[in-house]
Formats: sequence, structure tokens, C-alpha cells
Amino acid sequence: MRLQVRWVIAFAVVSITVAIAFSAIWWAFLPLFFILIVAVYDLGQTRHTIRRNFPVVGHFRYLLESIRPEINQYFIESDIDGTPINREKRSLVYRRAKSQRDTVPFGSRHDMYAPGFECLHHALFPTQVNARALRVTVGGPACRQPYDASIFHISAMSFGALSSRAVESLNAGAAMGQFAHNSGEGGISEYHLKHGGDLIWQIGTGYFGCRKVSGEFDENNFKITAARPQIKMIEIKLSQGAKPGAGGLLPGRKVNDEIAQVRGVLPGMDIASPPRHQVFDSVRGLLAFIERLRTLSDGKPVGIKLCVGRPEDIEELCLEIVRSGIMPDFISVDGAEGGTGAAPLEFTNHMGLPLTESLVLVHNSLIRHQLRSHIRIICSGKIISGFDIVRAMALGADICASARGMMLALGCIQALKCDSDHCPTGIATQNPHLVAGLVTTEKSKRVANYHRKTVESVAQILGAMGLSHCREITADLISRRSTDGELKRLRESLGIASFSSEVFDYENSHSVSGHKNGTAD
Repeated sequence: MRLQVRWVIAFAVVSITVAIAFSAIWWAFLPLFFILIVAVYDLGQTRHTIRRNFPVVGHFRYLLESIRPEINQYFIESDIDGTPINREKRSLVYRRAKSQRDTVPFGSRHDMYAPGFECLHHALFPTQVNARALRVTVGGPACRQPYDASIFHISAMSFGALSSRAVESLNAGAAMGQFAHNSGEGGISEYHLKHGGDLIWQIGTGYFGCRKVSGEFDENNFKITAARPQIKMIEIKLSQGAKPGAGGLLPGRKVNDEIAQVRGVLPGMDIASPPRHQVFDSVRGLLAFIERLRTLSDGKPVGIKLCVGRPEDIEELCLEIVRSGIMPDFISVDGAEGGTGAAPLEFTNHMGLPLTESLVLVHNSLIRHQLRSHIRIICSGKIISGFDIVRAMALGADICASARGMMLALGCIQALKCDSDHCPTGIATQNPHLVAGLVTTEKSKRVANYHRKTVESVAQILGAMGLSHCREITADLISRRSTDGELKRLRESLGIASFSSEVFDYENSHSVSGHKNGTAD
């Protein structure tokens, strides 16, 4: 007989004996009988070895495991070592979103002599920079409706991955702050449109919102949606940083009538997002699709989103652009450190290039082929603070986008339950009881506040560096400490090409420069 069985029998005998001896208060022994029932069940079940070997007490292991993330976040991690987003940056977003004091006391908590530390070079005579003027025009030679974009906007997050109130709050905040909101690949819902915020319509491999029931791309549906004045740019999603090359599946049980209508599918039907597009299977086909969408959208900016993998793919893209004369108006570069609601562990941890190397590669390639003056670079991947934006621009970005930063502004507490439908803040869930706790009128203000204060911090940084606009940022103005302890400028350590190698004119880089059709102003 197993030792555990003997202990349970002994416990049962003692419990019954004591209960009989004190029969007047038998009810006081009910907890003992409950424990006995649990112990017997644990011994009989075959799924969990820990519970079979340690009846009752084995349950504490699962309890502690379930609250481990909360214990780690609240009591163990320091302000600067938490992941994916550390506490220092989370607190910064919360304070800016609530318009609270966002200063820190007593000096930096970072080791400035550790390898990897980065610092900006300030000027002897600072300048005054107008934060409202930090905007960039997106639209190449073939674009007839260029868009005047803020340097910071909401990165792609779909309705379905986010709740209806989260989407509505983000777009209302974008409308207040006059910056763009990327729809994500799940289509355009009424929550994207309700408040009139500028939209970047993302089209993924599932063609949600512009597809036939069979899953094929539908020109008519695309043209109808693209004609909306709220749609300012169109982004073809090739891959994303958190899971490049991996498709997705939304189970039919989650596809209610509302989500089905938005995505253009049947209710209750499993929705697959394949790893690749059906419309094209080559760089030449991709460029033809870009030209097709630009024509169907009456000349709105059309670009692509990708996580960089093989450098030769970027080289092939540039060569085909030069050969065909067809170019995207922008390229959105998503670093491998980008976030998502759910992704395979191997893809999240090991697939794709991080943002730093990706930005440098794309930027250098466009300059080498004399394309950089026509194509804007948008980047995403843990862009949270003003320094993050300035650094990304030094690496080659024109515009920065943030998803998790905006989620934190909505009230995300990094509970890491995005893939469970149990998000406690009502952001990444479709549970109506949890969604009800998210108040749109309050959260939209926080999104607008976070955007405004972050752009203002960029303006302050630029002023301290003696610059007047983001386009003046170069990799020579940031240094990084190498493993040998020496500070080296980013241009030297990362091999970043200079705009001087290509004639570059921000203000006159497209054939319709000066027109303000479809701008946020």
C-alpha cells in the first residue's frame, strides 16, 4: 500500500474518531471532512503526479504558480529590469496619461558605465522647439493624397484582439490629439469610425474588411472602405515582429455577429490568417498590388509593414522598386521585440531581427538605391518614451508607432493575460463584464495626454540638442558604451548611412508637395 494512502486512511480514522467524541459540535469538523474528500480525489486522479504524491498540499503549488507573475511584478522586479516593459517606463506612461508629475528624484537609476548605455549629445546653446510642428508628410511621387502625420501614433491592434471600448477609446484619443490610429488587420469597425480619428487601414493576409466569403481579396469592398475620408493611409501587412512568418487562427466560438460583420466572414466560422498573401507571391507581385491599391484608393499613401528577416529580401525589394518605378509610400519596420496578444514562444523569442538592426538595414538600403527621399520609414517595437523616439529617428525612422505604450495609457497593468480572454482591465478581452469597466470618455483623454506629453518630451530633447526638427537628428548625436568601456557614436558602432549620400528634401520629396488634402490639420 502506498504511503500516501496510509496517511489518508489514518487521517480519516482520526477525523471520524474525534467527530464522534465531540458529536455535540460535529459541524466544527466539516472542514476536516472536506479536506478528506479532496485527498481521496487527489489520490484517485491520474492527471497530476504532484497531487497524487502529495494530496491536498499539492494544490498550493498550483496556487503559487498562478500568482507568480503578480508576485514578481509587485514585489521582486526592480524599476528597470522588468519585462516586457519595465516598471520605470510603465510608470512614465501612467503619469503622462493622467497628466501627473513625470519627473524622477535623486538622479538616474541606470549604470552609465555599463556596456550598452546610451546618451544624447546636448548643445551649448539650446533651441526652442514647437511640439505641434513635429509632423512628417507621407506620400511619394505617385501619391495624390499625401498625409501630414504626427511623428508618434497608435500601432496596429485589431478589434477582436482588443475590446470594442478599447478601440473606441484609442480612436477618440487620436481624434483629440490629431494623430493616426492603425486599425490592425481585423478590419474597420464602427468603433474605429465613431469619433473621427485618422486611420491607417491595415490589410493582412486574411483581407478582413475587403474580402469575399471565400477569403479572396475583393476590390469593390476595398474601394468602398478606402474612400472613407477617415482612412488616411493603407498598410499591407507582410509580417509582424512578435511572430514573423506565422499565421493566426481566431476560433469560431469567438466570432460573434459583430466581429463577423467587421471581418467579412460568417458568424461561428474559424478565421484563418495565413502566413502569406494569396494575391501575390513575389516582390514584383507585391509592388503591383501596391499600385493597384493606390489606384483603387484614389491616390492615398500605400505602404508595407514587415519584420526584417533576410537582408537579401530588402535588397531584392529595393532593386525591384528601381527596376519597375513602383514604390511604396512608406515602409513600417516592426522589430522582433514587438508585442502581440498571442504567439508561439519560439517565434516571439527567436524569429526576426530586432528593431535597431532592422531600421539600420532598411534605411541604408533605401539610401544606397537613391530611394530614401521618397519613402518614409515608420517603426515600432517597444517605443515608449521621448528618448525611444529620438533614438529610432537617429537610426533612420521618420515616424514611430506604439501599441503597448498606448495600451498602458488605456490602463493596461501588464497582467500578461492577453491570450486568455481574461484581461482584468477590459482592454484585451471580449468578456462583456470586464469590458464594462473601461470608461471610454476617461481613457480617451489619457491616450491623448500620453501622446501629447511624449511628443512634448521629444521637443524638449531636440531643444536641448540644439535642433529645430526631427529631420535634423543624426546617429552622430547619440553615443553607446561598448564592451571595452569606450563611448562610441551610433553611426560608427552600427554603420548607419548618412543622408548626405542621397539628395534629400523633406518638404519637396513628392510631386504634390504643399497640398494638404486629407491631412490632420
